[in-house]
Amino acid sequence: MLALLSCCLATPRRCACLHPAWPAREPFVFSVISAPCVGTGRANLSVESDDHHERSVAHPSGVSATPEVQRGEAWRSEPREGIVSDSRQLFRDLRNYLAGQHLGATQDRHLLQEVLKILLCKARLDSSMGVARSRADAAIYRTTWEQVQESLPHLFGGTEHLKLQDQVIEQVDRLLASLDLGRADIDPFADLYETFTGNMARGQEGQFFTPPNAVELLVSMVAPKAGEVVLDPACGAGGFLAQTAHFWNRHRPRRNGQLIGIDKDAELARLTALRMALMPGVNADTYCADSLAWKSSESHFPQLADVSPVDVILTNPPFGSKIVAVSGETQRQFRLAHRWTRSKGSLTFTQSSTLVSNVSPQVVFIERCLSLLRPGGRLGMVLPESLLSSQRYQYVVQFLRDQAKLEAVVGMPENLFKVSGSGGTHTKTCLLVATKHKSKNPATSTIFMAEAKWCGNDSRGRKTERDELPEIGRRYSGIEHIRNDHLGYEVAEDQLQDNILAPRYYDPEPVQQLLTLKRTHDLVSVGKLISDGILEVRSGHEVGKDAYGTGDIPFVRTSDISNWEVKLDPKHGVSEEIYNRYASLQDVREGDILMVRDGTYLIGTCAYVSKYDQKIVYQSHLLKLRVTDHSELSPFLLLAALSSAPVKRQIRAKRFTMDIIDTLGNRLSELVLPLPRDPQLRISIADQVATVIRDRVEARELARQACLAVAGDLGEADADLNL
Repeated sequence: MLALLSCCLATPRRCACLHPAWPAREPFVFSVISAPCVGTGRANLSVESDDHHERSVAHPSGVSATPEVQRGEAWRSEPREGIVSDSRQLFRDLRNYLAGQHLGATQDRHLLQEVLKILLCKARLDSSMGVARSRADAAIYRTTWEQVQESLPHLFGGTEHLKLQDQVIEQVDRLLASLDLGRADIDPFADLYETFTGNMARGQEGQFFTPPNAVELLVSMVAPKAGEVVLDPACGAGGFLAQTAHFWNRHRPRRNGQLIGIDKDAELARLTALRMALMPGVNADTYCADSLAWKSSESHFPQLADVSPVDVILTNPPFGSKIVAVSGETQRQFRLAHRWTRSKGSLTFTQSSTLVSNVSPQVVFIERCLSLLRPGGRLGMVLPESLLSSQRYQYVVQFLRDQAKLEAVVGMPENLFKVSGSGGTHTKTCLLVATKHKSKNPATSTIFMAEAKWCGNDSRGRKTERDELPEIGRRYSGIEHIRNDHLGYEVAEDQLQDNILAPRYYDPEPVQQLLTLKRTHDLVSVGKLISDGILEVRSGHEVGKDAYGTGDIPFVRTSDISNWEVKLDPKHGVSEEIYNRYASLQDVREGDILMVRDGTYLIGTCAYVSKYDQKIVYQSHLLKLRVTDHSELSPFLLLAALSSAPVKRQIRAKRFTMDIIDTLGNRLSELVLPLPRDPQLRISIADQVATVIRDRVEARELARQACLAVAGDLGEADADLNL
């Protein structure tokens, strides 16, 4: 930060290091800023030069290694003593203070603009007076602000003023004293924007900023080289661009490359521009534009036909099924915005001429990114796991594999994007790394995969010490050996099943656990039991909300399954008429097993159907399993096997995230059951489970009868009420 005065806030000049496709522009107020770059010579950024792509990266140790040898390196900047490590909480405190003190601009977005001004002044003051400077008074801030406007006329129009009162400015200075804008392991700009704009508004627009440790991991895995052009077509607050600059500074290449950011949100484009201006030696351009429609109000935004392919794309595009990404003629430009079909018996999808009614933004962003990359260019992208695992998107994975070599897929915990108890999202995501093919028939290769269970914060967004992302980065880069566990394993591309790229599906740990039982157990798949006629499986039905409360016949849902039994009082009851409509279709009998197929934390939970539970209707998120030959397999033994640790681990690996909930899908048949070979042990286990079921069911029915007895006929009449 000490170099900011000379590098960032110096008299602006047109950069001489721009990529030929991204022209230098005259300053444009509020929408775009081109940060000054250090050096006077014109850098050769031609993307056609083979020598350029083989250039070595200078490492901190002084040892040079080509990216083919060192394909990525995870690193973490060390925070200085006394510097805040949670900028999100700092900005919450700041926002609450400003909302109560600043008159005339209580709206958060107005307050955000004032804080940004203070941050610019703080950067200039820190660079001129030192980080350990004593606090500055309001007069110094106002003078500094005038100097900042003169230095950066393209960010502010020159007529802006600090609207905060003097005492408020001085208090903000005290609150920001512990904030280091140069830290690589926190993202103060994203935290600032999230705090002052609100989670709900951003969520509706699909805006959830990638946490710094995930950004750091993805950048280190892609490992941008010296002189490369790095683009983020959905740059948000500039997290990937800033981390790329940190990566270059850390590895000290002979020269930095060029950073290009695009975002359709004018406030975010401006925030990224400000952020780049605060980073010394950064050659960056930020555009306010729609990177899918490729439109902008800026006259200097290049035409798509004139854009030269870039070397690296790092991005986290907005995702959500309700977001309208493209429409009309723009949609027709994307192959992935059309329907794809696969004829029966074929493994290959074919594009049709029919457009998808509402294509998800993350789908067309994949195509846009691949089209902007040069052959051999690298893609680092954050994607929802559902895009990489769902049958609905198998054609997208095929398109991706046809266009690029898959280098790595890393599954993230559902907590990654949580910023508080209600803030953020539980959407499960993956980090994808790929290299665009140079030829039409590339050789198959192996894919590095990992499934992180801990990411440094819990489900309420609170910081925790457990973070597995650095270890995954070390294994990918070769610093640590791949140990064939959930933190790193390799999957041959020709072993991918049904275009499934979700890493947890290929997690070797459940298989390893099963193999330890091979000497004492028969390892039998559910699919084998079904094909041999020993097991039958059916799914339930939805009756519609209008049917709830029409009678006292239990409508069993996933929340009604617990501890091997159907709950005493299911939440909803249906009428005799509705029951008769589904009775023959569902054919529920004593000895059947109900299993949760779709949901969140309950997937795999099972219940035994007793003689008291036969008159029910069960919903579509439940499966009904029936053993047809008890001499071959006891339903009580099956219940125990489905609830065992090895099977639970398999279920966790084979449950995929859909748009809202998780599902086991049609992968029940893939589960392998460990059944003891010892006949006496099988009988003993079955007897134990039968005793537990019998005792619980009888206790439940006694409780039910006791409750009914209290109210007599009134109890019978209100039997459908929850107790």
